[in-house]
Amino acid sequence: MHKKIYPIYKFRSMVVNAENMGAGIFNMRNDNRVTRVGSFLRSTSLDEMPQFINIIMGDMSFVGPRPPVSYELGDLNKLNQEFENRFRMKPGITGLAQVSGRNELSWDEKVRYDNRYIELFEKYGILIDIKLLLLTVVKIIKNEGGYEISENIERDRKRITKR
Repeated sequence: MHKKIYPIYKFRSMVVNAENMGAGIFNMRNDNRVTRVGSFLRSTSLDEMPQFINIIMGDMSFVGPRPPVSYELGDLNKLNQEFENRFRMKPGITGLAQVSGRNELSWDEKVRYDNRYIELFEKYGILIDIKLLLLTVVKIIKNEGGYEISENIERDRKRITKR
């Protein structure tokens, strides 16, 4: 929220230093940097469980715009208004972007869903959160949207290198 950087807790699912290897911060299908245990953690979304600590500490909520890695969007001081808007709300473990495509979406698409979520929350409050939590359970059971699409990676990588 308000671009405050904080440590996010997750179970490690990749080898040490994975962000400096292969696809970097991007998550590809059959990524050889993912460990066997990590593959199970990711497919069940158990790697996200430590983020409950972030919720208890007040850094996150259950539902909200998913927080990016601090450099994933490029220079945070040079974001356009659409990207800025998503930082008005506390970030969440899940959100509208996650149930609408998760990692298969480009950052531009995720931001549009995040901003739509903010509009829906302002209109419906906790009711939209309950709906999104239920849809998240369905996505986890179906194991959908866990991997990034190569054309989105190239577009998003360009944003990062602009910083």
